Amino acid sequence: MTTTQTTTARVPFWRRALQPIGEHRRAYLIINAAAYGLAIIGFVVGLLFPELSAARATALEDDGTGELVRWLVNVPPLFALTILGVNLFRLSVLTIVLPSLVVPFAGLALFGYWAVETGITLVPASPQGWVALIPHALTVLIELQAYVLLLLGAFVLGRSWLLPRSVGAENRRQGYLWGLRRLGLLVLPALALLIIGAVWEAYSLRYFVHPLSELLLG
Repeated sequence: MTTTQTTTARVPFWRRALQPIGEHRRAYLIINAAAYGLAIIGFVVGLLFPELSAARATALEDDGTGELVRWLVNVPPLFALTILGVNLFRLSVLTIVLPSLVVPFAGLALFGYWAVETGITLVPASPQGWVALIPHALTVLIELQAYVLLLLGAFVLGRSWLLPRSVGAENRRQGYLWGLRRLGLLVLPALALLIIGAVWEAYSLRYFVHPLSELLLG
């Protein structure tokens, strides 16, 4: 075993999992600003054009999502599991990771569209909705940070794939594999955040929104 391998083995796994952030701090900060910024832009657009937010709400009702959420909110463990499944597979895997494995940076573009659309969807249509947004804001912060980690991995993968010499690789195949390992390191902390976000969202909607509405709205 070489000295480098010995040193790596002694580093706690959680530190190695977050290593790409330290290696690409500037990209991490830019992706954070873009992810949260696009969601805020979508929210502002929804405020300025209520018909867009209403159209999104109608679409969610038409496809059965609204009814499903109203039923699941009374069963927090199942609700949390459903939220985790949607966020993990539809958003993390299908929107960010898989497209980036095929086309460099594709996941970043797809996520950008989703972030704006989600911002529009988040605009409340009632006073109760504004109250619900108070605990839900924390959900958004947590889940977006999970996506930011995956977006950073997608960025690192795309960069090392197209510019292999920037990471000391001899060709694009080696650069792709190097970036894939960095993406893999970021998956576990992203998953941990998604679990925390799903549990918080399910239980806060079930137990916090009603008493908070009673307190604030009377």
